[in-house]
Amino acid sequence: MKRSGWILILLMAASPAWAAKTITVQQLQQMLVALQQDKKSDADVAAALKQVVLTEELTRTAMNSLVQYVPGPYSTEQIYVLEARSAVLAPPASDIPSTPAPDAATQKAILDKAMDYASKSYAQLPELTATKTTLRFQDNVEAVAASSGMHSGATASGQTDPNLVNAAQFVHYINSAVVPVTLQNGAERNPLANDKTKWGANGYIALLGQSPVLSSVLQDANASERINWVRWELVNGKAAAVFSFSVDKKKTHYAVNYCCFPSTEQAGMISYSGPSQGNMTPTAKGNFQTSTSYDKYYKATIPYHGEVFVDPDSGIVVRLVLQGEFKSSDVVHQEDQRIDYGPVQVGGKTLVVPIKSIVNTEVVPNGDAGTGKFLLRHTLFTAEYKDFK
Repeated sequence: MKRSGWILILLMAASPAWAAKTITVQQLQQMLVALQQDKKSDADVAAALKQVVLTEELTRTAMNSLVQYVPGPYSTEQIYVLEARSAVLAPPASDIPSTPAPDAATQKAILDKAMDYASKSYAQLPELTATKTTLRFQDNVEAVAASSGMHSGATASGQTDPNLVNAAQFVHYINSAVVPVTLQNGAERNPLANDKTKWGANGYIALLGQSPVLSSVLQDANASERINWVRWELVNGKAAAVFSFSVDKKKTHYAVNYCCFPSTEQAGMISYSGPSQGNMTPTAKGNFQTSTSYDKYYKATIPYHGEVFVDPDSGIVVRLVLQGEFKSSDVVHQEDQRIDYGPVQVGGKTLVVPIKSIVNTEVVPNGDAGTGKFLLRHTLFTAEYKDFK
């Protein structure tokens, strides 16, 4: 058997069909090659990719190199999911420049340039408008009905198997939206502020919080005094200096606002009678109803950590990665963001603005209502900005 075939068997053996497989980008390529050699269908390849969790960033260059091994639209969709879900990770070691880290004085000089740029140049950007195209990828789309009820004289409670898995529990493309947005001081105003969509009840979440403000993030990081050199990384073909940072609860200005989670009210009466002869299960009859309304927001100012990517010559920030830190009891478990910045022409001037963003979330869709089919919901938002004015 070919080596690639053995690799595929090792990746897929000794685990349930839906268990995640943690692999590198190189192993991903080997897996796709093996599937191609076995002449697997588009649906089969997509099913295999749905079970993959990458340990490294799937860069756009690497993703493009995999196109030759992807047989159709379903597997192509899953490659885009992997790209988005790995966006906050470091790339493979082979993609990281071998240039030695700068000395402490040079690191400080780069950071000082970035702080100066964020507060004096980026924060002074004029108010801009742009067109934002957002793709939503999500699992567990089905939502509990807004109102439901039971009218029953049943004699025993039902029981379901919590381990059953269906196709809806894998992340896949849901829809896209093209909306005009306004950026003030380089930060996007939320376009959903006046939106009337019944979020939550429709199976989707909405992010209503303020887009990260670059100057505020760097001020938080500087105030926390937890900034450290990480590595060099190529961004658009040029080496960027990457620094990690961590902001605790006392220093943070990172606000999140999620809509919407359910609240459940119960009404009615059920009466129980004793078990019949030969049957130890009591019988129940009556009218018992539950009414669920999606009117709860999750709002918080949370600690966070991340990375800032800086052009060492100009101090321009070319990428920002933020990862929120939530309590285990929160209905939001994860919010990872990546924002890429790039130059655009606006009114005859070259301005550096957000050109792409990725948000990866995990929430408890049914909040603390204790109802609904799914315990967790993962949503990916990938957005691109154009037509700045």
